[in-house]
Amino acid sequence: MTRDGDLLASMTTQIAAWESVGDQRAVFLACYLRMTDNMILGVANGRFHDPVWVADLIHNFAGYYFTAIEAYDRAAIDLPVVWQYAFDLAKEPTTPLIKHLLLGINAHINYDLVQVIADMLEPEWSDLSPAGRRLRFDDHAMVNVVIGETIDRVQDEVVAPYARLMRFVDLAAGPLDEWCTARLIRNWRADVWSQAITIVNTPDLPTRLTLRRQTDAIALGRVRLMLDGGALGARAFGYPLRWLRRLRMF
Repeated sequence: MTRDGDLLASMTTQIAAWESVGDQRAVFLACYLRMTDNMILGVANGRFHDPVWVADLIHNFAGYYFTAIEAYDRAAIDLPVVWQYAFDLAKEPTTPLIKHLLLGINAHINYDLVQVIADMLEPEWSDLSPAGRRLRFDDHAMVNVVIGETIDRVQDEVVAPYARLMRFVDLAAGPLDEWCTARLIRNWRADVWSQAITIVNTPDLPTRLTLRRQTDAIALGRVRLMLDGGALGARAFGYPLRWLRRLRMF
């Protein structure tokens, strides 16, 4: 089996294992599987300037997710707090489907993705020309397009069936489209790139490590907005960081 096939098979196996015991973490991973599948197809269809770099990004990104699963299941002390919250709430039968899904997306994008992009850019950034750096950013932006094209599939194949199964029929349609396209994809991934570039451009290692740790706190701040911020917090959960800071919500 190919590397891509192994990754998709691992996701499928984990989803089946969780579904067999009623573990709601299966919901996020089922969505992530569809998006990963579409990303792999995008690489194969030549949609990226550097398909090898994007293919590595896909697998490194998934690696952070599976590391978080393993750390949570063995109660590791080094598990990012934002993942602790997301996984803990997935265990609660009263957690609404969309909220559970968004908490997983938040942890994976606003924590994991910053780490992955910084990991991949740090060794090469000083040697990349301005044009080369722009191509990296353009590939990052193209991911937004590919993910956006996957939303309907996720809605139809994952969100709606799980919503019916979990008796959240009123949340089966609508919110995922609004949040993922208008908030999460556009705003969060722009923030992710900015945070990763700040890390990469920071000359001393201790400060870079501090900036990496701070991404957990930033992602966790979004969780608290959703859970404790009332109606405004639920809306602001998806705002870009510069808006949140302007509103003094961060």
